[in-house]
Amino acid sequence: MRGMRRKEKEIKSREEMLEILQSTQYVTVAMCSDDQPYLATLSHGYDSERDCIYFHCATEGKKLDILRANNRVWGQALRDKGYVEGACDHLYETVQFMGLFRMVEDLAEKEHALRVMIHSLEPDPEKVIREQINEKSLVRVGIGRIDIEFMSGKRADKVVIST
Repeated sequence: MRGMRRKEKEIKSREEMLEILQSTQYVTVAMCSDDQPYLATLSHGYDSERDCIYFHCATEGKKLDILRANNRVWGQALRDKGYVEGACDHLYETVQFMGLFRMVEDLAEKEHALRVMIHSLEPDPEKVIREQINEKSLVRVGIGRIDIEFMSGKRADKVVIST
């Protein structure tokens, strides 16, 4: 795999990359089937113990058709720090990841995944867990899992003017 060209922007700390994955509300995932690219933005939860990303989804559809044909994905979590007016520059922190997708079928893991997602997205997770997670919802919901095989991080935290 090619190294990063702008070494001064590289995030080297795995802990920093994981913090970005844990704090962002969504990831964008690229996939491909029959030489046709496809992109999906997913709300997610990152599970640090299992080093995976969980997302909820329908149990059928184009995204799942593509992922079942080719389960290798490339994704990105982005923390947008904004455009800097007058400097023609944009500040950000991003984590790129590569991994393998699979559908979660086990009800105990589905519940675990939903708890991870709810804790990462909701200000009052326990209330949502009480109201939303039950046997019927676990059977009905689709849960995808991306097991992370590779990560890299990059940041632009200051304006750099090249002349």
